[in-house]
Amino acid sequence: MLLAVCAGIVAGIALGTFSGLVPGIHANTMAGILLAVQGILATLFGVTGVAVSLFCALITHTFLDCVPSTVLGVPDADTALSVLPAHRLSMEGRAEEAIRLSALGSALSVPLVLPVFALFFLFLPSIQPVLDWWIGIILIGVAGILVIHAESPGWSLVVFCASGLLGLFTFRYEYLSWHPFGSSSLLMPLLTGLFGIAVLAVSSHGMLPEQGRFAPSIGRWRLLRTTCVGTAAGALVGWMPGLSNATANALLSPGMQDGESGKEFIVATSAANTANAFLGLAALFALGRARNGVMVALSGIAVPPLGILLIAGTAAALVAYLLTLWWSRGAQWFSGLPVRKVSAGVILFVILLAGITTGPFGLFILVCATAIGFVPPLVNVRRTMCMGAIMLPLILSSLELVVY
Repeated sequence: MLLAVCAGIVAGIALGTFSGLVPGIHANTMAGILLAVQGILATLFGVTGVAVSLFCALITHTFLDCVPSTVLGVPDADTALSVLPAHRLSMEGRAEEAIRLSALGSALSVPLVLPVFALFFLFLPSIQPVLDWWIGIILIGVAGILVIHAESPGWSLVVFCASGLLGLFTFRYEYLSWHPFGSSSLLMPLLTGLFGIAVLAVSSHGMLPEQGRFAPSIGRWRLLRTTCVGTAAGALVGWMPGLSNATANALLSPGMQDGESGKEFIVATSAANTANAFLGLAALFALGRARNGVMVALSGIAVPPLGILLIAGTAAALVAYLLTLWWSRGAQWFSGLPVRKVSAGVILFVILLAGITTGPFGLFILVCATAIGFVPPLVNVRRTMCMGAIMLPLILSSLELVVY
C-alpha cells in the first residue's frame, strides 16, 4: 500500500500542477481523465493509488492556479475575483510577490483547517438534517447579499437569473451529453464558458511588463488574521452544498480588493480555496455527499482510510507550496509575453476538450455560457453573479420545486 500511496501522491501532484498552470483546466477535468484510465492505473497502483492521486491533484491545483491568474490575468472559476489585485501587481512588475502571497495563504490554511476538519467531521453530521432543510433559504440569503452589495443590483440580478436558467437547462438535459470516458460533467463547459473563455477573450491584450524580484510585503499578524478569515470562509463553502470557491471569494471581497488590502484578499482567497478542498473530503466521509467533481469521482471508487488521504493531501500541499515558490521566481520568464496569442491557443484547447468530453450538447452549453460570461463587464457587475448557474438550480431543488 505504501508504494501505491507514494505513486498516487506523485501522479496527483503532476496532474494538479498541469491543471493549475493551464487556464480553463480544472482539477475536476483531471479527475475525469483519471477515472477514464482508472482501469490501467488500478492495475499498476491499485485503487488506493487512484484515490490518492485524485485528492492530491485537487490540493495541488489550489496552490498552482494562482500562476495563470497572476501572470496572464486569465483565471478559472476559483480565482475569478482574486485575479483583480493579483494581476494588478503583475502589471506593476510584482507578479512574484502576488504568487508568493497566494502560496502563503494556501500553505498556512492547511494546519488551520485540520482541527476544523475534525470538528466538522465529529459534530456537524448530527445537525445536518436541519442544515439540509435550511440550505435553500441560506443560499437565497447569500445570493441576496451578493446582489444587494453589487455595483448595479438590477443588472446583477439579471446576470444571476440568466446564468441560473442556463444552469437549470444544463442539469435538466445533461443526459444529452457524451460520456466517452465513462463519466463526464457539463460543469466543465458551463463554468469554462462563464469564467474561462469569456475572461480570456476580454482580458487578453498587450504584453506583460518586465518582472522584478519582490518578497511578500505583508505584516505577520495581518497575514495570520487574513489566513484565518479565508480558512473560515473556505470551511463554510466546503461543507455546505452549492457554495463554491467563487462564492467564498465573493463573501471576502467587499473592501478587500484595492491598495494594500488587495494583498490580504489574495491571501484570504487562496486560504479559502485550499480549506474548501480539505473540508469537501470531510463532507464526503461524514455524510457521503460530494461537494465538487473530485469528490464525485472519489465517491464512485473504493477509497482508502481517511487518515491516508489526509496525510497524502498534506504532503501534496507541502510539495505544491515549494513548486509555487519556484514558479514565482520564474515570473520574469513571462516578461514581454504576447498574451493574446497564448490565450487564443488556450481557448482553442478548451473548446476541443469540451467537444471530446461532452460532445455537441456540451459545445452548445459552452457557447451559451460564454455569451452570458461576456455580459458582466459590459454592465459593470461582478462575474461572481454568474454563480447563479450553480446556486439557482440548487435553491430550487432544495426547496423541492425542481427535481432532476
